[in-house]
Amino acid sequence: MRLLDPDSLPRDYPEKQLVIPQRITFKAEDGMTVRGQLFEPRQRSGKHPALVYIHGGPLRQMLLGWHYMDYYSNDYALNQYLASRGYVVLAVNYRLGIGYGHDFQFPPNAGERGASEYRDVRAAGQYLQRRPDVDPGRVGLYGGSYGGYLTAMGLAHDSDLFVAGVDTHGVHNWTQDYGLDKLFVRKRYEVPVDAQRALDVAWQASPVAAVSQWKSPVLFIHGDDDRNVKFAQTVDLVQRLSHTRVHYETMVLVDETHEIFRYANALKICRATAEFLDRYLMPAGGAPSKN
Repeated sequence: MRLLDPDSLPRDYPEKQLVIPQRITFKAEDGMTVRGQLFEPRQRSGKHPALVYIHGGPLRQMLLGWHYMDYYSNDYALNQYLASRGYVVLAVNYRLGIGYGHDFQFPPNAGERGASEYRDVRAAGQYLQRRPDVDPGRVGLYGGSYGGYLTAMGLAHDSDLFVAGVDTHGVHNWTQDYGLDKLFVRKRYEVPVDAQRALDVAWQASPVAAVSQWKSPVLFIHGDDDRNVKFAQTVDLVQRLSHTRVHYETMVLVDETHEIFRYANALKICRATAEFLDRYLMPAGGAPSKN
């Protein structure tokens, strides 16, 4: 097996020091068994910063090796790079994903019906905090698309747990752009009797509903030609955060779509993600703490 274009790899990519991720399981607060892949740095001494990686989809399953889809193959490469930097990285296969049976893929109260899948992300962060090789005060998270949505949920609801995050083209408001905003439009002769209830639940399942609780710094990355998640979703959340004391940064990928077709932009996302997380999670000098 050989690379067709070896010069396309960043010079500092640790291709000869990749780690073998470990299969792990843990429990969410409601008893759901959650699975994931754990990337441990080669340097095991001291306490490390840690990250929860959250895939998109959500109809996906992350693997113990390179993914068959280019988007997630890039994310696997980034997880390996972050592990080489000294992070303990946990790629969480949260409920709604494939591969673990019907009830796991179709759970009650998920998404705009209540965000029950976020419990798995919170449990992943708590699992990392309990590990003896992790500094419990330096746990962050990142993800794209649906992973961006759950990243924003983590920062909005659990800033005491997740001290920094990177949200790439995430959904932030279920009541806009996804059909729920049309529940009150009288296209026919009546409105669904539970329309207001549906809107209320969807709002509470959205990161924008918890902006007042948000304290952790965040980097937003979004292509302005996104056809899957409207660019306005990020613009709106940034405007809401601008009225708080939350530190936020933005990276706009001009003429880029949701799929990140340009390899140069995929590299930009990876570099920006690593640099932002390093600033808030990596101790001075880049070495694990001794405490």
